[in-house]
Amino acid sequence: MDMMGKKERRGWDFKGLLKRNWLLIATIVSVLLGIGLGVVVREYASLSHLHKQYFGFPGEILMRMLKLVILPLIISSMITGVAALDSEVSGKIGLRAVVYYFSTTIIAVILGIVLVMTIKPGVSQEAEHIDRTGTTPNVTTVDTLLDLYKTKRKELEPPKVKGNTTITMFPPLSTTVMNITKDYKIVGSYSDGINVLGLIVFCVAFGLVIGKMGERGRILLEFFDALNEATMRLVQIIMCYMPVGILFLIAAKIIEVEDWEIFRKMGLYMVTVLSGLAIHSTICLPLIYFAIVRKNPYTFTLGMAQALVTALMISSSSATLPVTFRCAEENLRIDKRITRFVLPVGATINMDGTALYEAVAAIFIAQLNDYSLDVGQIVTISITATVASIGAAGVPNAGLVTMVIVLTAVGLPANDVTLIVAVDWLLDRFRTMINVLGDAYGAGIVQKLSRRELERMDVTSDVDVTNPFVLETTLDDEECEKKSYVNGGFTIDKTDAISFTETSQF
Repeated sequence: MDMMGKKERRGWDFKGLLKRNWLLIATIVSVLLGIGLGVVVREYASLSHLHKQYFGFPGEILMRMLKLVILPLIISSMITGVAALDSEVSGKIGLRAVVYYFSTTIIAVILGIVLVMTIKPGVSQEAEHIDRTGTTPNVTTVDTLLDLYKTKRKELEPPKVKGNTTITMFPPLSTTVMNITKDYKIVGSYSDGINVLGLIVFCVAFGLVIGKMGERGRILLEFFDALNEATMRLVQIIMCYMPVGILFLIAAKIIEVEDWEIFRKMGLYMVTVLSGLAIHSTICLPLIYFAIVRKNPYTFTLGMAQALVTALMISSSSATLPVTFRCAEENLRIDKRITRFVLPVGATINMDGTALYEAVAAIFIAQLNDYSLDVGQIVTISITATVASIGAAGVPNAGLVTMVIVLTAVGLPANDVTLIVAVDWLLDRFRTMINVLGDAYGAGIVQKLSRRELERMDVTSDVDVTNPFVLETTLDDEECEKKSYVNGGFTIDKTDAISFTETSQF
């Protein structure tokens, strides 16, 4: 009887595991099916460019749905997250998050430089033997760092100059040479995507202001808190469609690739980048997490599995943000006061994978051109890659734009960025996954470092009877169990901040 009872319990445990993790399992299965479907269609069907777009349309729907919730999710989460903390605590949490993100990015850059200088993937090849793909983005270092690369430069008409003009005749051509310096002006243009960094700055300021408004600001906070909850419920609906969307997203990408021979030519370069990403994600980040939090980092990684698979498939840390929220809050049980503040910032400025990739790619291109780099230029590459990665948007292939900055900083030809475009779509997926993992580790570490401040706020909310928003004793027993976070004169429902769904760590 005991044996039968144990077997029955094991069976029920297995069913419970499947029930709790069906979405992750379905996503992984859809990835494998997508690869198989893409290979079969590529082998036995000849699709036109238009039919390829039709084929990938279900995957495009998934991307659009995830992008749809980015704006309300960032606005509602940042405003409620900042307003749930007083200005002093939010400043400390923000500082800890930024220090962590900068530190891990610098570590990633150094790791990439060490690997590329050791493996030397570009020494055995020549640039002439690698096919170029795409065009070189027309950006400058200053414009990108000032967030002006979404605009374009327009050449001003030179003023008419009287005298000091030399005309040289070369039959049958006539060329006029004038001592005039070209001048430009910045012209605005539409761009695809959201200015997330500017949005975060506004939401932080707005949240702090609302938190200090007292009773008049409470209705706004209740609105944004309800908006956040509604958005997360919408995310749950979108995630039910995710396996179908990912299946066609992967299959369509495999069909679109025209030249697989490029992967053989760029094999050593890809191995260098992927090795760096693997070392950073399985050794560097877990060591930092374990040293500070003193918990198993690989269990933490398993809790983020759904977000990591999503990032790998859709190649956008911003579009993965809704899934990242869900995994961090439900699986890893990270305080919502931390996730709402740290994760949007991390998705914007924390680009460990992108920084490592840009450092490796710059030195790889230097090796292809037989261009020897001195210590000063290598330091320049490391600094520029770190800063440029922060300015990179959390969208697919944004690293190619900032890659031009790194190349021009050390005098390398910017048009050589077209040498790595052909394999960038694949590497971009892996570095996005590392970016998302780094964001999650950052939230866990910041929560540990901010434990005392959070506990102090909990105690203050219990004993601060002078606060007009501490719940009155005349409420129902059920309502009296709810506590509040205090920020000057603002409270939010504490049960919302610390209630989690019971899920497996798998």
